Amino acid sequence: MPSGLVACSSGSSTGTSPTRGGGTTPNTGSTGSTGSTGSTGAAGGALVALADVPEGGGAVVDAPGGKKIVIARVSATEVKAFDATCPHQGSMVAEPSGGTITCPSHGSQFAAADGKVKKGPATTGLRAVNVRVDGDQIVLA
Repeated sequence: MPSGLVACSSGSSTGTSPTRGGGTTPNTGSTGSTGSTGSTGAAGGALVALADVPEGGGAVVDAPGGKKIVIARVSATEVKAFDATCPHQGSMVAEPSGGTITCPSHGSQFAAADGKVKKGPATTGLRAVNVRVDGDQIVLA
């Protein structure tokens, strides 16, 4: 699968990132949600198929209103989501890998489980977005 990595500089987000979607798989009984505030669109809007978000990894997907959301599958039964905009200078972060979300512009790292800063230069974490698993899809909560 293509990577969602897009390199940006000077805080401007340029280009586009491949998104994941489509496809269906049986429901694995997975449930999960972020326990935090904020949503970038209407509740219930499908973002990506659960099967397209690997456990321990994630995806950068399109959200309503032209925003990007980074989704992390922190375990087989739990997904988290955050605004994909790095709080350091506004670049788009990459897909999660190994429990870490990295900004390719300046190297900030965030914990996929809660969006908190693991390594700067960012000084604040990623803004959480409420999502939940609905059948075989991850949707806005």
